[in-house]
Amino acid sequence: MYLVLLVTIATTIISIGLTAIYKRIAIKFKLVDIPDARRVHNKVMPTMGGVTIFIAFYFSLFVLLPIPQSIVFPIFLGSLAVLITGMIDDLKSLSPLLKIAGILIGAFIVSYFGDVSLETMTLPFIGTLEFGSWSLPFTLIWILGFTNAVNLIDGLDGLASGVSIIALTTMGIIGFFFLTIQEVSISIMIFILIGAIAGFWPYNFQPASIFLGDTGALFIGFMIGVFSLQGLKNATLISLVLPVVILGIPITDTLFAILRRKINRQSISVADKNHIHHRLMSLGLSHRQTVLAIYSVSAIFSVIALLYNFSTFWGSALLTISVVIGVELFVEIIGLVGVDRRPLLKSLREFGNRLNKKKPDDQ
Repeated sequence: MYLVLLVTIATTIISIGLTAIYKRIAIKFKLVDIPDARRVHNKVMPTMGGVTIFIAFYFSLFVLLPIPQSIVFPIFLGSLAVLITGMIDDLKSLSPLLKIAGILIGAFIVSYFGDVSLETMTLPFIGTLEFGSWSLPFTLIWILGFTNAVNLIDGLDGLASGVSIIALTTMGIIGFFFLTIQEVSISIMIFILIGAIAGFWPYNFQPASIFLGDTGALFIGFMIGVFSLQGLKNATLISLVLPVVILGIPITDTLFAILRRKINRQSISVADKNHIHHRLMSLGLSHRQTVLAIYSVSAIFSVIALLYNFSTFWGSALLTISVVIGVELFVEIIGLVGVDRRPLLKSLREFGNRLNKKKPDDQ
């Protein structure tokens, strides 16, 4: 355990140094993000900072820590494909389909060569379901979903990197102490990735001096998707719910972005300025306040995920219902789907009005 802690600290230091060096390289070779109508920032900024996280992470895994290469190498190849996809997108702006193709290639490499897949799932009162030929498609979609979810929230300084640190820390704790995963290397890799991101985060937090870019956001999202499936070939419903709850903010943002665009009859790949961070800023929060508010909500999701490990089945069911209602209220309060689309708040308001009307009659 002490070795893991030392390597994690070393990874953080390596990441800090690499980021400082890379910032100069990025400016010299014009690897920069230029402001436009969709951006919140208003000055040219070094981008593709995810490269430093990638290098620091795998340097530690290949050089500093004796983790079996049979586990690390397939993940390395898959994440390399995703990193290259992100780099090309940052430099040339790929179409959504080409970006998805790059992520799916990486997911296929990890699934096929790393034996990362979901084959069965045990459901309460039903029993065990076998995915059979659907195992690979489900695995690819799962990883794709997590990758895009993290990429979508990368809209403010330090947002994606900070939320990912919170999510990965929770995953590492749950994986190490609560889940029955035979290979402890996965939890160790999670903590090493936290160290790599933590070294980059001070440069990325508002006011940022470097951006993750799609290079970093796709890589981190991809790794979270892969780690959430590692050791879950035979999953329970709760073990699948946990990563979804842990990554509650980006997944909520993704799902409601799709819903919003469908309602407005827009393509789901069309970018807009109605994501969670945009809506919070429209309510009067500053850039930094918005980021810190989302960190806080992410931490709440993480605590809820930890509570699942101490709950009975019915306790977990009640917890899930509470989470769904809480998310819906949050979404409606900030107007994530639209300021005129607040069905739950409208129903609660009508219910309250009815109670108020009945009070004079009862007296």
